[in-house]
Amino acid sequence: MSEFVSFDPTPTWGPVCPRSASAAAGDDRTRIAWLRRPTSELEASPRGKLPRERSQKAARLEAILLIADAPMPPRKIATLAGLADATEARTLMNRLNQIYDESGTPFRVERVAAGYRLLTRPEYSLWLGKVHQREAELKLTPTAMETLTIIAYRQPLTRADVEAIRGVQCSEMIKQLMDRGLVRIGGEEDSLGRPFLYETTRGFLETFGLRDLSELPYAERLRKPVASRAAA
Repeated sequence: MSEFVSFDPTPTWGPVCPRSASAAAGDDRTRIAWLRRPTSELEASPRGKLPRERSQKAARLEAILLIADAPMPPRKIATLAGLADATEARTLMNRLNQIYDESGTPFRVERVAAGYRLLTRPEYSLWLGKVHQREAELKLTPTAMETLTIIAYRQPLTRADVEAIRGVQCSEMIKQLMDRGLVRIGGEEDSLGRPFLYETTRGFLETFGLRDLSELPYAERLRKPVASRAAA
């Protein structure tokens, strides 16, 4: 197990909920009133001021991301915000991130798994964790983290494969990870008895703030090559 690198179960990015966003940006009524300001008023602001950079389309997109409780693909965002297509949605999200960066806003739009979310910056995780108690919700035992790490880096693999690496039985740990929505059955191995193959879920990527498995620490060195997985 020494070759595996365990990762921090506390996400560096945290989802922005309407309540936490209000605490960072002001009262909800003030925020909603600002989003509803007419385009002419926004454009009349002095150059370089934050309101000038937001169009009504960007405001609609921002409002949708603010209340979304899961990553949303750009095509769906475009449909809900009344945009032309996914390309326009990505362009506006990039514009919003520029505004956030320039103004020191405590959140950004980040790609997670197959979609995008409005997430708080890593430096605020300690304070937001106290509010939402996410650390307690996401806390995994060292044994569970070790099992999850093996599956993440070597997936898809059977329970016997996990146990061969850990040296102990893992059926209960795998069940717990499945109950937490971090691991799922991804198929069956073409061998005697056709044992289940286990892999991580999209929820795993969302929980750890990853776009895909290539963003795992030391993924290039520790991830099982595609060719070897197919031949296994």
